[in-house]
Amino acid sequence: KIGNSFIDFEKFHSALRDVNLLDCQGFVVRVSGLTVESTGPAIGLGELCGIQIRDGRRVLAEVVGFQDDHLILLPLEHIDGISPGDTVTARTTVRHITLSEGILGRVVNGLGEPIDNKGPLAGTDKKALDASSPPPLSREKITRPLVLGIRSIDSILTCGKGQRIGIFSGSGVGKSVLLGDIANSSEASVNVVALIGERGREVREFIEGDLGAEGLLRSVVVVATSDSPPIQRVKAAFVAVTIAEYFRDKGKDVLFMMDSLTRFAQAQREI
Repeated sequence: KIGNSFIDFEKFHSALRDVNLLDCQGFVVRVSGLTVESTGPAIGLGELCGIQIRDGRRVLAEVVGFQDDHLILLPLEHIDGISPGDTVTARTTVRHITLSEGILGRVVNGLGEPIDNKGPLAGTDKKALDASSPPPLSREKITRPLVLGIRSIDSILTCGKGQRIGIFSGSGVGKSVLLGDIANSSEASVNVVALIGERGREVREFIEGDLGAEGLLRSVVVVATSDSPPIQRVKAAFVAVTIAEYFRDKGKDVLFMMDSLTRFAQAQREI
C-alpha cells in the first residue's frame, strides 16, 4: 500500500510472463518460395520467431525444418520487402489467444487477431493454440441428439452432441446458406465458424447475409481468406478449435463449423 492507493502487482506479474527475457537472434540469409532460411536463433521445431523487416513490420514465422546450420522458417504473414540480413528474434512465449465471453460477435483472422474494427479482444483467459487432444477414453459417448432446426436433417439424419458430420456437394448449391440456417436455428449456445480459403467477398456475404446480425451475436467467426499464406489458413482451423474448446470447458453446447475442409487440406499440401 502506498498512501491511500494499492498497487495491483498481478498486472505486473502477468506482463512479465509475456516479456521476452532471452534476446536470441539470427539473420535472414535466403528466401525460397514460401520459406525463409536464417542463421538462427537457436530454437526448436515448431517454435515461433519474429522477422524484423526493414519497412518496420514484424512478421511471425514458425520453424518447420533445418538445413545444415540454417533454420527453415514458414512465415505466418506476407513477407513483401524482406531482405538478406533482416533480424530474426526468438519468441519465448507460447502462442495463445485471449478469450472471454466478449469474443462472441467478433470476427478474427487466422492468427486470432480481430479484423472487425471493434477494438482488441478483451479478457483474462489465455488459451494455448497447440493444446493436446483429450485421450480417447476420456471423451463422452454420443447419446443425446443435437437439434439443428432443419426438419429434414433432424427427422431422418439426426445429429448427436459430439458427432462430426460432413456436407458434400459441388460449388454454388447452397452449402453456405445451409450453414447459416443451422447457425441461426440450432439449439447450441455458441457457434464457432471457420471460413478457410474463402474469397474475401464471400466472407462478408456469409456474415451479413447467411449468418445475419442475430446469428453473429452468439457466434465467433475465424477467417483466413484464399489470399492468406497457407500456414495461416491451417492455423485458422486451430484457432477456431481453441475457441470452441474454451466455450466447451465453460459447460456450453458449441456448434463448430468449417467451410471448407477441402481448402484446409489444400493449404496443408501447399506447405
